[in-house]
Amino acid sequence: MSHVLPAPSGDREPERAPVRTCVGCRSRDLRSDLVRLVARTDDGPTGATTVVLVVDDGRSLPGRGAWLHPRMRCLELAERRHAFTRALRLRSVPDASGVRRFLVGLGTE
Repeated sequence: MSHVLPAPSGDREPERAPVRTCVGCRSRDLRSDLVRLVARTDDGPTGATTVVLVVDDGRSLPGRGAWLHPRMRCLELAERRHAFTRALRLRSVPDASGVRRFLVGLGTE
């Protein structure tokens, strides 16, 4: 899916760029403005396997991805709506603490 952007002044052809939907606020935006998240399994110290969300900086990790604006508000909305479970087709609610630390490190609101 692509989105037609207005052409920069002087250009005749409009520019096409990939568009994705934020799983938190459900608004569509350019892929470059969103963060891709993937689910990974993590074997904890007690032997229990948990599902954790990982930020895909290179946007190339294998597996199904979910897109999120780099804003704490969007993360909270996605968690409240169980959007990661649905978007990533998971059976349990994933641990998003790593994503939360990533967003805090960016200094987002």
